[in-house]
Amino acid sequence: MSTFDSLRFFNYRLWFAGALVANVGTWMQRVAQDWLVLTDLSDESGVAVGITTALQFAPTLFLSAWAGLLADRVDRRKLLVATQIGQGVLAAALGVLVLSGNAQLWHVYVFAGLLGCVSAIDGPVRQTFVGQLVPADKLSNAVGLNSASFNAARLIGPGLAGLLIAWVGTGWVFVINAVSFAATILALTGMRLGELHAMPTAPRGRKGQIRAGLRYVRRRTDIVVIMVVVGVVSTFGLNFQLTSALMARTEFGKGAGEYGILGSVLAIGSLTGALLAARRERPRVRLVIGSAFAFGITTGVMALMPTYLSFAIACIPVGLASLTMMTAANATIQMSTEPAMRGRVMALYMMVFLGATPIGSPVVGWIGETFGARWSIGIGSITALLVSTGAALWARRAWDVEVRYHLHRPHLEVVHRDGSGVAARVPDERARVAGAERSAAQDASDEATAA
Repeated sequence: MSTFDSLRFFNYRLWFAGALVANVGTWMQRVAQDWLVLTDLSDESGVAVGITTALQFAPTLFLSAWAGLLADRVDRRKLLVATQIGQGVLAAALGVLVLSGNAQLWHVYVFAGLLGCVSAIDGPVRQTFVGQLVPADKLSNAVGLNSASFNAARLIGPGLAGLLIAWVGTGWVFVINAVSFAATILALTGMRLGELHAMPTAPRGRKGQIRAGLRYVRRRTDIVVIMVVVGVVSTFGLNFQLTSALMARTEFGKGAGEYGILGSVLAIGSLTGALLAARRERPRVRLVIGSAFAFGITTGVMALMPTYLSFAIACIPVGLASLTMMTAANATIQMSTEPAMRGRVMALYMMVFLGATPIGSPVVGWIGETFGARWSIGIGSITALLVSTGAALWARRAWDVEVRYHLHRPHLEVVHRDGSGVAARVPDERARVAGAERSAAQDASDEATAA
């Protein structure tokens, strides 16, 4: 598969270009928001930054299940236009408040919470909308390129934000982010509707559809393993805006520009991982577990780096490992989930992935304040190693698999043992997934009938 296969499709090209511009603005706002709280509105408080981050992601815990059902029911393109407008308005309002000199810490908390509400609705529909832009056999490639767009923006946004903060202040960064959402809105409204690929929708008026999504996930042990691994790593490890701000400010004595550069350097590894993911035809659970383990190793090394330069260089493999884990998890779940269930399943995934942040960010911020900035990274390393090792051991026993390494290709072979104890290659996951889908679909039908 070619790395850029999905860009052959007109609608996807529009989406990719618009999302790239909007993502640059989003990363700029994230850096500006954390820097505003850390340096202007608090006494360099990691807890305050953690609370801001938590408020931005907390709505995901409460709204994702409903948002996933909404994504399975309504016109996804129109819903995305609405969420982009909402995010743009909120960014502009916060920018005006900061530029007027009236911004207080509680104002940022309120705007972070409101932005979190809109983002909670935006997340599931954004994840599933890509399935309408490309044929089913290009979905993995499109997911990888989406991550590439997001991390290309991450390469540009933080560094640009740092320069703009030093030059014109944080308020103008929020205003620029508000304007950037126009690119996505124009892309969505300019699409060729006849070229959108139809996806099954959940019927209206039936009760128990959210419970049917939960039941579907519960029967899919592969999805449960992915959610557990990603959830733990996200809670304690994927807090780069917080940990990088603490390291730049308190450990190395740097300013906004150097803080922004750390985010851009991290994105070098992330962008590399995204481009590699775009070439992968079918990622699997073992890649999620393996990359989570690699994340634990690389963040442990990064936490020990003695200088700003060595710390920045260590960000590159961390970005590669984290992005590989995230894209593998996203693509594996989307490609193996029944289309009519995809919105609800992805909403549950987003609830675990982003909803863990309100729990982890204040804890990580407190650890950074109490034990030092390096330990705010170290806790993520330790938990990632523990959960990935535990998941591998559980999978080996529950799925009766064995991992073998060869000098020749394929280097890594996963086999299972049948009832006689004879080893055989693991069959394609699709057969096992299909059985789970049929069972979950029947449950949903039975539940709807009973209702």
